[in-house]
Amino acid sequence: MANVLQYIPDADGEEISYLNMIISPMSDEQAMQFAMMYRSRRKEPQMILILAIVGFIGIAGIHRFVIGNIGLGILYVLTGGLCWIGTIVDIVNYRKLAAEYNQQQAYEVANIMRSMGQL
Repeated sequence: MANVLQYIPDADGEEISYLNMIISPMSDEQAMQFAMMYRSRRKEPQMILILAIVGFIGIAGIHRFVIGNIGLGILYVLTGGLCWIGTIVDIVNYRKLAAEYNQQQAYEVANIMRSMGQL
C-alpha cells in the first residue's frame, strides 16, 4: 500500500484521507504516476485565498475562474463579487473551495488512469 505523504507531502488531513482511499489499491509505481498527474492539477488553499483577496480589492471572481467555476467567475466579475458578499464568503471558505476542487481533480486523474488501463 502506497503512502500518500510520500508522494504529496504538502497535503493536509482531509485531503490525505481522500487520497489514501484513492491510491490504496495502487502499486507504488501507479501511486507515483497518480501523484505526478494530481500535483500538476492541484491548487493550494493559500493560492485560492490570495486570489479571493485580490478579487475583493480588484477584479472579483479570479479565484472562481482558477478552480473551474467559470459561470460564477463571470457572475462575480459582473456583480462585483455579488456586492462583495460572495467574495467575503469565499475568503472565509477558501479551504473548502480548494478541497472540493482538489477532490474533483483526484477523481478525474484516477479515471484517466483507469481509462488508459494503468489501474
